Amino acid sequence: MPGDKLEIISWMKDEKMVAKVNGDGYYITNIGALASAYNLKEFDGLARKAIRVIKYKGKNKLNTEREFDGQKGYAIGFGGLINFLKAMLPASEIIKDALRVQSTVYPEISLRELIANALIHQDFTIRGSGSMIEIFDDRIEISNPGKLLPSKSIDRLIRTTPESRNEILASAFRRFNICEERGSGLEKTITAIELFGLPPVKFEEHENSFRVTIYSPRKFALMSKNERIEACYQHSIIKYYSEDGGFTNKSLRERFKLGDKYRSQISRLIKDTIEIQKIKPKDSGNLSDRYSIYIPYWA
Repeated sequence: MPGDKLEIISWMKDEKMVAKVNGDGYYITNIGALASAYNLKEFDGLARKAIRVIKYKGKNKLNTEREFDGQKGYAIGFGGLINFLKAMLPASEIIKDALRVQSTVYPEISLRELIANALIHQDFTIRGSGSMIEIFDDRIEISNPGKLLPSKSIDRLIRTTPESRNEILASAFRRFNICEERGSGLEKTITAIELFGLPPVKFEEHENSFRVTIYSPRKFALMSKNERIEACYQHSIIKYYSEDGGFTNKSLRERFKLGDKYRSQISRLIKDTIEIQKIKPKDSGNLSDRYSIYIPYWA
């Protein structure tokens, strides 16, 4: 912390949290309130921008088990929000450093990145709604008001050049160590999802909102054909940007936690994904399924 009030005010001016008024004092700006307000309801126009958390009983919205309306600004409340979610989510016991510890069935890094994205990329011109986290027995849905920017498409969100309609907020979040602006957040999210053996992340654009869904653990046999194909496509992007330069039948089996006896089943999945033009062989002249490498369709 700076040593005196003048230094604190100077820092807040540099961060665009306050603005000087006629030499007599300072106004708190919207970014200042969104970042550090203890109660957003005290700021006209921002009360509905506090994040909401709703936990339902079951797999639909018929029975609400618990509802929490956030009050704090995003920066000072983010850590508490993540801890609050972890306490509400189902957990499993894992071994870490020779000790048994409790871990949620959803990777924390994925929750952090997707929630930060929802806050940063929301459309603040849409009044009366804000970012929302909805928890079901089999999934978590994270939504925010506003559609994708015209320059973005759903199938190219992972590892693309970062772009936000709220540049000041995005820059502030990076300095507060809440998110990154390097475009690697979704890549880390998908990598963690694969490590935990979860179904693929689902991205959806609606009329006036955008939603991301993370699903609880489900075996390969219980995933739909569309889910398997989407998992294959997301895996191709992660592997394309890794030192491997693409994925193989073996790496995709490892992603689904499957053994060697599933080789032919994964080969059929790869062919299905090629047929709908989501992936392609890296070397079209290689006819061996065993050693073929596959990359995203746009690579």
